[in-house]
Amino acid sequence: MKTNLSSLKKPSILVANGVNLDLLGQRPSQYYGKKCLSDINKGLRKIEPNLSKLFGFSSCDLTFVQSNCESEFISFFSTEYSAAIINPGAWTHTSLSLADRLEALNLPFIEVHLSNLALRKERVRSISFIRPHAIGSICGFGYISYESALFAILAFLKENHHLI
Repeated sequence: MKTNLSSLKKPSILVANGVNLDLLGQRPSQYYGKKCLSDINKGLRKIEPNLSKLFGFSSCDLTFVQSNCESEFISFFSTEYSAAIINPGAWTHTSLSLADRLEALNLPFIEVHLSNLALRKERVRSISFIRPHAIGSICGFGYISYESALFAILAFLKENHHLI
């Protein structure tokens, strides 16, 4: 996958959250946990320095975005980032335009979900249009899915670019 190699000593990672994720903390806790999105983002900022050092990076720039508008959400993805952590919410199961953009950009990303999609009652939730373009998918661990994705994306960047 193409990555902006000049930025890899200090990777820039987009953490993109889609539709209705601004309602975390208010949605059914059996699926989404009790933390709100700002708590998840604060948790990532807290662990980032140690994870960056673990993989030999001076630090990592995390950019957090959330949108309930699909066209705005899609426009967040660009080649200015080294990689991304993406939870599109329900667009996972419906958005061919998001899948097409991610495929065209060839941006390394990890698909993240708080709940285990395979265990959800609605069959449509097992479909992911973006998963075929992801380097991996982490779901079912609540907010720890995001923390695991940050670990995994930094490991991927190190391993695939032999920076250390």
